Amino acid sequence: MEKKITDIFGTLVFDEEVMEERLAKDTFRELQKTIKEGKSLNIKIANAVANAMKDWAVEHGATHYTHWFQPMTGVTAEKHDGFIGTNKNGKVILEFSGKELIKGEPDASSFPNGGLRATFEARGYTAWDPTSYAFIKNGVLCIPTAFCSYSGHALDKKTPLLRSMQAINKQALRILKLFGNENVKNVKTTVGPEQEYFLVDKKYYEQRKDLIYTGRTLFGAPSPKGQEMEDHYFGTIKSRVQEFMNDLNEELWKLGVLVKTEHNEVAPAQHELAPIFSTTNIATDHNQLTMELIQRIAKKHGLVALLHEKPFDGINGSGKHNNWSLSTDTGVNLLEPGDTPHENAQFLLFLCAVIKAADEHQDLLRLSVATAGNDHRLGANEAPPAIISVFLGDELAEILKAIEEDRPYDSKEKEVMKIGAHVLPKFPKDTTDRNRTSPFAFTGNKFEFRMPGSSSSIAGCNIVLNTVIADELKEFADILEKAPDFSSALHALIQGTIKEHKRIIFNGNGYDDSWVEEAKKRGLLNLRTTPDALPYFIKENNIELFKRHKVFDEEEVHSRYEIMMEEYVKILHIEALTMVNMSQKEILPAVSQYSYDLAQTCAMKTEVAKLENVYEKETLKDVSALLDQAFKATKHLDKVLKEAETIEDFEKAAFYYRDEVIPAMSALRTPCDELETLTAENVWPFPTYGKLLFGIL
Repeated sequence: MEKKITDIFGTLVFDEEVMEERLAKDTFRELQKTIKEGKSLNIKIANAVANAMKDWAVEHGATHYTHWFQPMTGVTAEKHDGFIGTNKNGKVILEFSGKELIKGEPDASSFPNGGLRATFEARGYTAWDPTSYAFIKNGVLCIPTAFCSYSGHALDKKTPLLRSMQAINKQALRILKLFGNENVKNVKTTVGPEQEYFLVDKKYYEQRKDLIYTGRTLFGAPSPKGQEMEDHYFGTIKSRVQEFMNDLNEELWKLGVLVKTEHNEVAPAQHELAPIFSTTNIATDHNQLTMELIQRIAKKHGLVALLHEKPFDGINGSGKHNNWSLSTDTGVNLLEPGDTPHENAQFLLFLCAVIKAADEHQDLLRLSVATAGNDHRLGANEAPPAIISVFLGDELAEILKAIEEDRPYDSKEKEVMKIGAHVLPKFPKDTTDRNRTSPFAFTGNKFEFRMPGSSSSIAGCNIVLNTVIADELKEFADILEKAPDFSSALHALIQGTIKEHKRIIFNGNGYDDSWVEEAKKRGLLNLRTTPDALPYFIKENNIELFKRHKVFDEEEVHSRYEIMMEEYVKILHIEALTMVNMSQKEILPAVSQYSYDLAQTCAMKTEVAKLENVYEKETLKDVSALLDQAFKATKHLDKVLKEAETIEDFEKAAFYYRDEVIPAMSALRTPCDELETLTAENVWPFPTYGKLLFGIL
């Protein structure tokens, strides 16, 4: 990259600096009120903004605009319209009105809606979200928008996310007011999502139907080397990968995405990219852009990026750690403990709200990350278990214990870390370690929710986080606002919360099998699969929770439940069909031919030289037995799939796929993977794990 980061950063974003430069002062002031205070925008101001936005976009090579939105597919959607128009003389002009900026009317008939609208009711609306800046992508001006039905129901992920941010803002302000923080006007949640992904050579990817159709390998024996040498994590980045990362960084910086950290991850061919924190709404938009650009730019380098949670069996999968915090418009992080956290009552109250929310709403936190792909990852000794728990670290745990027991806390002095070499610096030792096995860990001034899968939008988990914590803050505010003695009531509230919800706090090893038993004793939920978790979404108390904070109405909750269940079924159906196809058209014919070649070789050697042919005979015997097993398993999976297709009820279908289809898929994979180890490499029909994981030189 020849240009400086500061020269290119945000050059394709219609941000506040560009607005101030291009808009009249009054127009800019009114727009800022809309962005920062939620004030409505009149059409005159909208027209001025639209014209300035169009001129800026055209100067940067844009010919079209789109309302860029996030339907329930999990990816973004866009319909491009040109700036081109004609005047009364038929001459071509460029135009873009305030009406076109504020509202669009895409066909909503083909997007997932979970029963919110009938197929013939095609009309939907997109509405400009002025809190997320417009940007230029591939020569198109992209305007971030919300997406709703003709009846006003949210058909996207952005709308409920914005609602949840309003909910937590409202309740957090009530709490802050009780502590005398009258100058705070706004509280926002901030997020920094760490994006993991795999890179494979495009020529190998194109030879595997499973990767093309499903994003993960459905067959594959372990390669001789995996991740056991622990040499890939933070290892030297290969030149080809570094060139890709450099291009990715440059394009993301142009779009105003604050990407900062990149490194090799634990598994071979696995990598991570992490941004600086930003407001949750913007962070969500940026993460969608990040996933799109990772995939697009990889192809320019002859690579393919895999965002699936478990592309390869036997090695680590990919997650997306969601680093969540809460900050005021005055620059205060409400989860910052300070030097003496035991004396910081405001921090402790917000901390207790998070702890209480995690305990009371384990079900919602778990289902917010529930997908078919993530089921492969959670609890597999590479990611947190499917059990929700909170890690606080030794110091905070001791502080809470002291409060619970009504005794003074003996503050820990920070020790100096002595490394043992004179040339190396000494530095203060943290009073607590990090716990990589916890699903929800406090890491200094934020909570790291480690359960989300790498391919998912972060909107879902943040909608839940914002809403459940807002609900606890509401309960706290209701109590404290009526209290005759604020200090006494505050102490009792913090102490009572710790006593009632300490079961959710766990600072141990979440990967250890003993934790599953311990969690059961504590009464914690263990919702291992997506069909286990999703029904909790439509429990009456959860519907009332979302209604109470105006995040979802009842119809919207049910629609999302249906969409998520159906998505689970569709994903597994595609995977199972792909397995049958690969087995019937590639694996079985290839191995059959190989066994024929073995038999022919054996017969010829016996006829010519009367040899024993131990290798050919033993291999032929083993291959033939496994071939028969694979054939029977293929027929069984095909039969199970046909039965699944007759189930109309999506709930019954989800459990059928979990209980019948997945075991049938596993039963087919086992003999096929063993056949791979016995079949000559030049005969096996598609690239092996060795080539996929170590093929980027």
